[in-house]
Amino acid sequence: MPILGQNQYGKSENRVVRITRDGATHHIKDLNVSVALSGDMEEVHYSGSNANVLPTDTTKNTVYAFAKEHGIESAEQFGIHLARHFVSSQEPIRTARIRVEEYSWERIETPGEDGHSFVRQGQETRLAQITYDGSSWEVVSGLKDLTVMNSTNSEFWGYVKDKYTTLPEAYDRILATEVSSRWRFNWTDDAQEAPDWEESYAQVKKHMLGAFADTYSLSLQQTLYAMGTRIIENRAEIDEVRFSLPNKHHFLVDLEPFGLKNDNEVYFAADRPYGLIEATVLRDGVEPRIPVDLTNL
Repeated sequence: MPILGQNQYGKSENRVVRITRDGATHHIKDLNVSVALSGDMEEVHYSGSNANVLPTDTTKNTVYAFAKEHGIESAEQFGIHLARHFVSSQEPIRTARIRVEEYSWERIETPGEDGHSFVRQGQETRLAQITYDGSSWEVVSGLKDLTVMNSTNSEFWGYVKDKYTTLPEAYDRILATEVSSRWRFNWTDDAQEAPDWEESYAQVKKHMLGAFADTYSLSLQQTLYAMGTRIIENRAEIDEVRFSLPNKHHFLVDLEPFGLKNDNEVYFAADRPYGLIEATVLRDGVEPRIPVDLTNL
């Protein structure tokens, strides 16, 4: 007889917007929350009995109720509240995994004291995944769709060449990528002091961008390692950083047919095909836990 393997269920992509009113000044937290629960769920698969099943509609309602009851201090803390609730309140549930996307809004400054107008920021989407099994936590934060560019201080030469190689060596090129990254915290149980999730995110992004800007790059791989190293060396609460960096190629346009010299001024931005550079940077002595394929996280 076939045996049931790993299984989980829940409600995905619950969009919740929480407005906090501080007099005339308002604050926005805009999240997309997905809940996945696992545990003693074999019977519902084998016989269809729902005796151990908390409806996915209930998990959706919990997201909205918790936005009111607990507020949304950060994506990570909101996920921690939810995960703890599902595992502690339902005996059949052994593990809860909460995934959160956060969309940022910037206040539109206006005359007077009102502060209730916002414009959606388009830089990146903040990410968090919180997993709880009743005794230990795993918190992985991250971001995606953060596009960055260096217009110089990047080279690419000295690479392997064979009969199919046509790419000319570059001693001054544009280096651009769209950063997708996840980082894992070493906070694992309630006995430890939890990080300041908001400050940690801001500092990780700052070090990531700083390393990208400061590194004279001979390869995107070198830049990736510099970004991860800067984070590990400066953020003691983080043990592991994973990057997926597509190389957003910019090729010099041949202007000679028009009698013009292109002195590294006019480029064609190609969206595909693209090189894809991926790697993990770890604190010494730490085992990797972030999945290699970030599309599954």
